[in-house]
Amino acid sequence: MSPEETDAFLAEARKEVVQQTFDPNDSQRLKLMVECLGDSRGMVRLGFAETLGQIGKPATPFLIEALGNHPDPVVRRASAKTLTLIADPETVSPLVHALLNDEDTVVKGSSVGALARIGEAAAPVLLEILGSTEYPESTKGHAAWALAFIGPEAKEHLYREINSEKVAVRSAVVGAIAKIAQDSGEEEAINILITALGDASEEVRTEAAAVLGNLAYKPAVPSLIELLNHPTSGETRKAAALSLMKIRSHNALEPLRAAWEQESDEDIKKIIKLAITQLERQPPEND
Repeated sequence: MSPEETDAFLAEARKEVVQQTFDPNDSQRLKLMVECLGDSRGMVRLGFAETLGQIGKPATPFLIEALGNHPDPVVRRASAKTLTLIADPETVSPLVHALLNDEDTVVKGSSVGALARIGEAAAPVLLEILGSTEYPESTKGHAAWALAFIGPEAKEHLYREINSEKVAVRSAVVGAIAKIAQDSGEEEAINILITALGDASEEVRTEAAAVLGNLAYKPAVPSLIELLNHPTSGETRKAAALSLMKIRSHNALEPLRAAWEQESDEDIKKIIKLAITQLERQPPEND
């Protein structure tokens, strides 16, 4: 269609959707609307995406087909973004396929955004991706972000998987549980984060220390002080110092000074010194 014909088609579809006269069984029209997601004009693509999003479930088969098979990456990207608006749990499988197999990075990112928007129904497969050795770190990073976005909706899965044998799963779960703790202050979530400071994996320990620092959770201070003297992991000692700095507890000043005296790694000494300096500049608070 010409640009003028495309604009007229969009205007008519929008009008019918608003007036609730659009025929959801008109497959030819729905196919054409999905094809128009490849229009060169961004606002036109957005218009069709929003209209298809309002149509909802009747449009999903056509969007799934385009996401999986359309030769134009612009159409695949827009299809994934439109599926984000619809958030249909039945689209989890094709969205995962696009995340794992599409060559276009924007399609991957848009697909994981749709999975995050779907919520709890996507959590099991995201955890499965994190626990696999088949996928690159970039894909696992996408999955971890989606889990953190889902947060409280997926807490039953997250609380169970904190005991996973896979380090990547435990680390991602810590990040997602931090979102639950931030949003609700749920005691179980906080306790899991504190326990994770003693995890056998450096990656999990440092993630737990980082999120507790971001939460500025003062009751974590004693556990973080203990990590300042971790015998084998410099990254753990560094993460503990940075978290104590963010929490701003003056109770940590003397342990930090002692840790600075004992530290042999010059880079970590600089981090500890930074934490000490920042705490010294802060007015004393009721710890």
